[in-house]
Amino acid sequence: MGITITDELLWAILKDELSDAEANALVWQALGYVWDEAQSCWQTDLVAPEWQQDYPEPPDFIASRPATVKLTRSIPAPYKQLLKEELGFAGYSINELVPRKTRRATMTNWLLAYRRSQQY
Repeated sequence: MGITITDELLWAILKDELSDAEANALVWQALGYVWDEAQSCWQTDLVAPEWQQDYPEPPDFIASRPATVKLTRSIPAPYKQLLKEELGFAGYSINELVPRKTRRATMTNWLLAYRRSQQY
């Protein structure tokens, strides 16, 4: 992956300081999606078969509940609490619990799990 996933970057996703497009692009890149400028299409050679099958083009995780559910289910059980354990994220307040923010939290947790898996 060409970008370093820092805590600051993850907090920017949680705080909605990073655009939806940028947040999505981070997850897409980690999943293995690569934009081919020459052919104007997505290359999926590095994408896991279960993602290639359901999403031949990378999904918008902010807009797509099914894609976010799939992302959640792909987080290994030992990494489900990384938002709390590594970032100290206590969650959103009741008035902030909207799909857009909870999907950003899912994306952030998935990126934490990805980062952790890359360290071993």
